[in-house]
Amino acid sequence: MRLQDLPPEMRPREKLITHGAAALTDAELLALLLRTGVAGKNVLALSQELLDRFHGFAGLIHASAADLKTCKGMGGTAKRAQLVAVLEIARRALTQQLRETTVMSSPQAVKQYLQLELAQLKHEVFAVLFLDAHNRLLSYQPMFRGSLSQTMVYPREVAKTALALGADGVVLAHNHPGGTVKPSQADLHLTRTLREALALVDVAVRDHIIVAQGQYLSMAEEGLL
Repeated sequence: MRLQDLPPEMRPREKLITHGAAALTDAELLALLLRTGVAGKNVLALSQELLDRFHGFAGLIHASAADLKTCKGMGGTAKRAQLVAVLEIARRALTQQLRETTVMSSPQAVKQYLQLELAQLKHEVFAVLFLDAHNRLLSYQPMFRGSLSQTMVYPREVAKTALALGADGVVLAHNHPGGTVKPSQADLHLTRTLREALALVDVAVRDHIIVAQGQYLSMAEEGLL
């Protein structure tokens, strides 16, 4: 069914104007960006196909123009460029929020940011958010890749980067591609090791957050720090 064949109140643009953006489904929001579908597939169907393929907006955030080009209906440069630009705007908006506000007073923003950066990755990545004395974000840096039980995370490298940035604290983060956010013994041991090493250079570990698709766990909130 074409969008113009839908009742006016069910069309994404009219629905947004009447009820606000929050009333739209993910597919409807994406359809407003894409504007047109392809032969035999309206823009809502195309939007849902993209969301299914990339596992929602969080996956789309990591999709490159080359990734999108492999999807039927996304071969046009203009459509791909527009989508990639909007997704990059979302990433930068979250980064700006963390730079301008106190990170520890905005835990939800931190978790959303880490969901976008890490949750959809197919390999395990250990990253660090370096914070200033006011707990504002100085820098987000993926530092090590691979299973934490197999790949050494070097406390010296984390401390070295913290000192170079003048960081006062850090939020540690990594993803679990397998889908569970329950910390392993290796995760707990690594957290203790990093806390002890960073304490020697007066850098505090504020939290260690584990993310998976649609899930997160804060060790600080769970009393594991």
